[in-house]
Amino acid sequence: MKRAVALFAMLAGCMPGVCAASPAPLTTLRAIAALTNAQASRHVPVSFEATVTYFRGYDADLFVQEADTAIYVHTATGLKLVPGDQVLVRGTTHESFRPFVDGKEVFRLGHGPLPRPERASIAQMVRAETDCRLVTVRAFIRSADIVPDSRSFVPAIYLRMIVDGQQVDANVDSSDENTLKDLLDAEVQITGVVSGHFDNKMQQTGILFHVQSLADVKILERPGFDPWSLPVTPMDRMFTGYRVRDLTQRMRLEGTITYYQPGAALVLQEGSKSLWIQTDDYRPLRIGDRATAIGFPDIENGFLTLTRSEVRDSSLPAPIAPSLFAWRDLASGGNLSASHIFDLVSIEGQVVTEVRQATQDEYVLEAGGHLFSAILRHPGSLSRIPLLPMKQVPLGSRIRVTGICMLADANPFNGDVPFNILIRNFDDIAVVARPPWLNVRHLMLLVGLLLSVVIAIGIRSWFLERRVRHRTAALAYLERRRSRILEAINGSRPLSEIIEQITEVVSFRLHGAACWCEIADGARLGKPPLRITSQRIIQHEIPGRSGASLGTIYAAIHRLNRPRPEESEALSLGTNLASLAIETSRLYSDLVHRSEFDLLTDVPNRFSLERNLEALIHDCGQFAGIFGLIFIDLDRFKQVNDQFGHQVGDLYLQQAALHMKRQLRPADTLARLGGDEFAVVVPAVRNRDDVEEIALRLERSFDEPFSIEGRELHGSASVGIALYPDDAGTADELLSRADAAMYAVKQSRHRGGQMPAEDSAQDLAHCA
Repeated sequence: MKRAVALFAMLAGCMPGVCAASPAPLTTLRAIAALTNAQASRHVPVSFEATVTYFRGYDADLFVQEADTAIYVHTATGLKLVPGDQVLVRGTTHESFRPFVDGKEVFRLGHGPLPRPERASIAQMVRAETDCRLVTVRAFIRSADIVPDSRSFVPAIYLRMIVDGQQVDANVDSSDENTLKDLLDAEVQITGVVSGHFDNKMQQTGILFHVQSLADVKILERPGFDPWSLPVTPMDRMFTGYRVRDLTQRMRLEGTITYYQPGAALVLQEGSKSLWIQTDDYRPLRIGDRATAIGFPDIENGFLTLTRSEVRDSSLPAPIAPSLFAWRDLASGGNLSASHIFDLVSIEGQVVTEVRQATQDEYVLEAGGHLFSAILRHPGSLSRIPLLPMKQVPLGSRIRVTGICMLADANPFNGDVPFNILIRNFDDIAVVARPPWLNVRHLMLLVGLLLSVVIAIGIRSWFLERRVRHRTAALAYLERRRSRILEAINGSRPLSEIIEQITEVVSFRLHGAACWCEIADGARLGKPPLRITSQRIIQHEIPGRSGASLGTIYAAIHRLNRPRPEESEALSLGTNLASLAIETSRLYSDLVHRSEFDLLTDVPNRFSLERNLEALIHDCGQFAGIFGLIFIDLDRFKQVNDQFGHQVGDLYLQQAALHMKRQLRPADTLARLGGDEFAVVVPAVRNRDDVEEIALRLERSFDEPFSIEGRELHGSASVGIALYPDDAGTADELLSRADAAMYAVKQSRHRGGQMPAEDSAQDLAHCA
């Protein structure tokens, strides 16, 4: 037995590449961070421990760090993690700006100290040298707003800061509005995890701090004054606060709100002066109220604007009545046109066309032979304002629009310029006059209607003819495919190939619908849809001759398509063909099995053995190999049959075959030659000793008694071996030599008294 174990171990050592082991997971952050994007794209498994530095559960954002190495983990864990938690992360790597981990499992191991935050320069952060690490910097707060998250709409404080003369942003997980007034213009020490701002192509466009709480924003020096206590600056004197290189002073302005787009901009107007104000604020502001804004003056397209602004609504109404202007008043070049930019104005025109776009509704108007647009901007994705249906105005109507006058990419000091009117809501559109019924447009519509009727009749006739041709062609195509499938069934082609063809025919009959077949206790074949949420699944069982189901054919139809009779017809065609194919395949497989295997012991028969021998002789002749053949004869089998009957004899043969198969290697083949004679083909041997060892194992397999119908039968076997090419060069000669060797062994046992020629009744009783 030890010799057999040693032989098996030696053979296993000769085949190291048979089963490829799964790659071991990476267990350190340093090893993961060292991966390139190309390596990370292979989804390398990871299992590592690290310290949490930032966690935002509703966005599935997790940053972890160990020593000076950190990484981003995307995980939808339900744990309430806090900075300092020690976690075990298991998942796979993915590529991005830098490799990150898709965390499949996260376990909290305990809590400990945070890594010491490092001080980093703006140059290091821009070069991504501190990416995902805990960093602390000194900064000046330029704006502080509560902005809802773009995915979950959870509000958080968004800071715009100056660090070493460059703008840096920070996201603080807090919605405390009371702290905002203390942050403006303050010098702070901010601690958080550094990452980049990115566009849709994952190209870095800035720096973003992820700050877990307001406790990580420490005010070092408060501003010397309250920004909201600044004196009011006249709009035409705002330029006095403008500075370059971000030395611009914060200014405070007052006026009436005439336009507001949450999260983008608003317009304040004071008498004949008006100003465009940029703000990130989403808080509700009411048009027509007096309001105060603080921010930084800047120049956009030659006009003063207020940027990075904060706004307070006084809730005191002070509406401004718009003045009615003609197209020439707003489009003329020189200071006259410029004086109306950002003003609340009204203008009349005739509607030429109207269209709803992705970001705005636009009405194109004609006034005095010139075109301009009235535009209503849609609320942004973060706004809670619902998008109302577009107001439909009959084309040709004369309407009056009220809104903010905006330039359309032109310099107003160089001559006439195009302009647009930004309206606030659909109430800013008033119909002055309906279009006349008898006009060129209606006449053209009438002529077009008559032409459409004539064309529709011609098209309908063409479609009917085309439909008949297509139906005839489809029926011919289906008949050809059906004939090919029947030929494939008669030609004993692989069943999977035939079922695939059947699902293609059903799919064609259902106008390209996804179709697949699930064989009972077998494979799924065909082309099932990737997603079935919007599909209506129809199915038909494949009947068998015995009454049992052979499988099911499915088809996925769009839910909007009503059930039609052709669906049942198509599935019936498929199930009939599939039933014929499966039954024929099983019949063919059964015939093949019966021709090659012994029906009693379910081992190969003499025919299979001889074919296997011929193939081995050919291969060994090509490569100068050797193999062995073992001939086995069961001793005293006739007495078992005579004493206990043929049923016990059959069970005895089955157990003998099973015991012998257990002693063989995977490459060895046991075959029944007939009666109580068996043979074993032993390939991949080095010498006769290897064959003799297996023959010895076969003899020893009869050492233990066979338990059959409450009896214990003791059996034995005589074996003989032959080696190719030493003993014979053909299959018949090998069988004869092995048979002769077996016979010699049996005779030697008779002469030595090891096995009596016949068993007495007492011996048979001993066998029982």
